[in-house]
Amino acid sequence: MDIDIIVVLVYFIFLIGLGWVFRSAASNTSEYFRGGGRMLWWMVGSSAFMMALSAMTFTGLMGKALTSGMSVAIVFFANALGYFCNYLFFAAKARQMRVISPLQGIRLRLGAVNEQVFTWANVPLSVLQAAIWLNGLAVFTSAVIGVPLEQTIIGAGLVVLFMSLVGGSWAVIASDFMQMIIITVMTFIAAMVAIWKSGGVGNLLEVGLPTEQLIGDGYSYTYLFVGWFICIFVKQFFSTNNMVDSYRFIASKDTKNARKAALLACSLMILGPLVWFLPAWYVAGNYADVTTWGLEGLGDKVADATYYMFVKREMPVGMVGLMLAAMFAATMSSMDSALNRNAGIILKSVYEPYFCKDFSEKNLMRASKVLTAIFGIVIILTGLFLTSLKEFGLFDLMMLVGTLVGFPVLIPSIMCFFVRKTPDWAGWGTIVVGMCVSAVIAFVITPNTVETILGLDTQLTAREFSEMKSVTLGVIGHMSITLPFFVLSRFFYKEPSPERAAEINKFFNNVDTEVIVEETEQSILMDNKQHIMLGKMLLTASVFLAMLTLVPNPLWGKALFAIVAGIIALIGYILLRTVKKPAELQVKQSCA
Repeated sequence: MDIDIIVVLVYFIFLIGLGWVFRSAASNTSEYFRGGGRMLWWMVGSSAFMMALSAMTFTGLMGKALTSGMSVAIVFFANALGYFCNYLFFAAKARQMRVISPLQGIRLRLGAVNEQVFTWANVPLSVLQAAIWLNGLAVFTSAVIGVPLEQTIIGAGLVVLFMSLVGGSWAVIASDFMQMIIITVMTFIAAMVAIWKSGGVGNLLEVGLPTEQLIGDGYSYTYLFVGWFICIFVKQFFSTNNMVDSYRFIASKDTKNARKAALLACSLMILGPLVWFLPAWYVAGNYADVTTWGLEGLGDKVADATYYMFVKREMPVGMVGLMLAAMFAATMSSMDSALNRNAGIILKSVYEPYFCKDFSEKNLMRASKVLTAIFGIVIILTGLFLTSLKEFGLFDLMMLVGTLVGFPVLIPSIMCFFVRKTPDWAGWGTIVVGMCVSAVIAFVITPNTVETILGLDTQLTAREFSEMKSVTLGVIGHMSITLPFFVLSRFFYKEPSPERAAEINKFFNNVDTEVIVEETEQSILMDNKQHIMLGKMLLTASVFLAMLTLVPNPLWGKALFAIVAGIIALIGYILLRTVKKPAELQVKQSCA
């Protein structure tokens, strides 16, 4: 069997083992869906970071880097700014909601009707998105290493399902931490090799970047790019700072850990693009002719294999397996989030309030696992279904539907923190208005419309109109119509019933009150458990990685695997060395 396939299979087995290790960590729904709100910042932060990644990071975006220059990295820097805003404000507010599912926060702030509207606007879309990412990864894997499409979808899907089903949020977030470490180390090593083989960063960028280094090819009007540049930051701000996507931060141990987690995600998102795209630009400068790559199976998406080609041609044997493991990690981290989050939303927002008759934790845990299994099977089946329909452009259509609904949902789910006196109908009303705005942009606006309004002398290029339609026009439309609709609804505000007033007051009292966890022996033991379990898992992973030095490679190739294994082992060692002893608490208390 090919060494790269063996590496991926071992990685799958490792994830299954991680789920099994955490099988006893979740004894109730709070533990199962948010780790009981006891997770440390480095676990939560790495999970928040992984939420923003998928296989697209190492396929489509790397292909775009061939012609788009440095502009492709702007999305990630925009994410970094979003996470910095998390650090300043939203991460704390999310944790201070004191909920198990983020939609419980929607219920308190905007009422039961909006809870259902937001539930059914988000859950199907996140399932579809997870299926699309899983399918896209399978298409790529099938083309480059010959593994059948269906086997990849089912195999990867079942691994994530087992891990999420058995270990709950503990396994999900722990796996995100592990996957973040693997991705960070592997991409850093790849970037260093690209710099080394280019003779320095300057040479690499000079040869690999297009003439317009920042903008890239395909823009005739610089100010249109500037507009896209500004709007992408606005879009990513809403994508990273909203109540619906707060489910990672609600798992934090306290407010302080939530804010530190956001800062970690911000730092990783700044550092990531600085190294991710260097191999892609190396490929652009050294063998940009995609017809020579021998990957006809990818059709007109051969450029998606840009990162793969660098690893295949420039890195030692066995490194492709690590790259594929990193791609699986990025995609599976999004899929396990869809499983765990969606099961929690349906349990708390649909099953428990409307269908549950036995509210014992035993029954709720059973229902949680059934829902997790259902979502896992649905995602796998949807991914398989998409394989037969991709020829008809359903991917683009479904992503368009996601855009139609997605952005309008984000506006009320963040603005309700700032605008306190709004009627409950402002939530679903804003979504309806936003969908109308999105529909006009998607189905009415044409290149001729834009050219006429802006008075352009020449036709828009394909890239100009594509990026304007997917980002610029959407942001401008929603910022000028959808957001003001929500804000202006405050003029129709009427005092709610005593019951609703109590829920709203509870919401704002919660989000305005810091969560502080005192250092007790029990809390220290829980912190230690996270250090010990993840430290041991990293040391175990380093042993398997060190075994790759046995693969026939030049000395420098063996050294690379040794460095990767050494870095991961060092991180594991640091986690074990930072374990606190309960005796330290006793000394601390006696000094006080």
